[in-house]
Amino acid sequence: MITEDNHSENKRVFHKHPNGTTYVYEILHNVWDPEKKQSRNSQRCIGKLDPETGEFIPSKRLGAHGAAALDPAVTARTSISGPALLLNQIGKDIGLEKTLKKACPRHWDQILSLAWYLVCEGNALSHAKVWCRHHEVPTDQVLTSQRISDLLSEITEDERQTFFKLWGRAMVEKDYLCYDITSVSSYAEQNEYVRYGTNRDGEKLPQINLGIVYGQMSFLPVIYRPLPGSLTDVKTLRNLLDQLDKLSFPKVHLILDRGFWSQENIDELAKGGYHFTVGVPCHLKLIREEMDRFRHQIDGPEGLRWMGQEAIYVHSRLLSWQGSRRRCYLHLTFDPEKMAEDYSLFDTNLLTFRDELEQGKRVPEHEEAYQRFFICHETPKRGLTVNDNGEAIEAARKKQVGFSAILSTKFKDPLQALTIYRGKDGVEKCFDDLKNELDMKRLRVHRSDRMNNRLFIQFMALILISYIHQMIREKLPKSGYTAKGILMELESLTTIHDSGRYKSKLSEATKAQKDIFQAFHVMIDS
Repeated sequence: MITEDNHSENKRVFHKHPNGTTYVYEILHNVWDPEKKQSRNSQRCIGKLDPETGEFIPSKRLGAHGAAALDPAVTARTSISGPALLLNQIGKDIGLEKTLKKACPRHWDQILSLAWYLVCEGNALSHAKVWCRHHEVPTDQVLTSQRISDLLSEITEDERQTFFKLWGRAMVEKDYLCYDITSVSSYAEQNEYVRYGTNRDGEKLPQINLGIVYGQMSFLPVIYRPLPGSLTDVKTLRNLLDQLDKLSFPKVHLILDRGFWSQENIDELAKGGYHFTVGVPCHLKLIREEMDRFRHQIDGPEGLRWMGQEAIYVHSRLLSWQGSRRRCYLHLTFDPEKMAEDYSLFDTNLLTFRDELEQGKRVPEHEEAYQRFFICHETPKRGLTVNDNGEAIEAARKKQVGFSAILSTKFKDPLQALTIYRGKDGVEKCFDDLKNELDMKRLRVHRSDRMNNRLFIQFMALILISYIHQMIREKLPKSGYTAKGILMELESLTTIHDSGRYKSKLSEATKAQKDIFQAFHVMIDS
């Protein structure tokens, strides 16, 4: 018996076998037979009908997706899979997913989904819903604007601190920690962290400070801490040490730039038993006296050392830090190629010192520079007048420009200390990623509790994008890829999800996508 199904997209016919089974054939094409003056067609068997339910059962030889395409009861959807395959593997490799699950069991999947969105798009969280709908993400929750708003209120301080404790302690025992601060502008009126001032990008806006600890060897962020926007770098170190102590971190080795130098800070580090490598301002009396005593060794043949193709003049001395038994190595270096850059830095510092004097905002750590480089007169009529001490400034230029000083409790060799100290530039790259790739030039939340959770999600994204940059440097150094470029390259890799018993099917990966996955140890089913 033959019947026809004219409602299918491709015309089908049904042949009932004498054994009672109805087989379904698809008409491939029709041809006109001029001799018999009738139409002929070519058919192929594509399955049969279930004798009890009448349901179409595709033929096994068609394969899962060939069968699904012919089954009128099957519906399908397509999702973008490429970025998820990469980010999921990263989260497992570095332990981020495991740590987040332990610290935030109620919300880990939503936090990670938003972090993936920030890494890939870098836009406001309010736009995450559409992106997550088309991409594979860890959560099944629909991330509407209202849901995201609720999430920013639900993550607790205990969950954040638990994450920092679990995440940070695994790193600090094998790494040097660099600490630095950046400013993030905000228009919030109900946030106690916001203060008005000029941020580190030269913008005069209300701001908060954000301190980030970064692993120099792992190239990954360890912890962060929001700080009031009015605090200077030198005043924030005590807060950091207090946070490390509360998180039960072991005694760490901190790498700090000259902005954190003060007698009080070094005393705090020395008494607390911390190892540190810190830049020392060359205008300090201690450094000037040391340079005067050993100048013939520092910039003469005796001091010449080579770092690759770079000539560096060095002098080192062991000393005991004032008021403690802590031994430190003071390393003085002279770099001829940096003289021009240091001239500009020296003059910039002088302008800063002058502004502080004229505005009456003296900084205790700069008092020696005020007395040395400026002549101040104050009269009832004209007020304060600040003039340069030209002779002292010129003498300092000749003696200090091109020189730098590092104080370290750990590194006896000056070139090793210099290499480790220069490695702190990774923090600057971290800040650059945070602001330019992860939508953090402005804070768009108003309350401090919501701000903390917004920063927490941002921090997850920062960990992921930092790891991608690290892998590009190690595995794909000549590819020309950026982190965003790699994720965009993976956007065309999709998965077709069929309903019912049919398996999902990943599209064919391009050569570029296979190269990326190989570098990141991602296994895909071809």
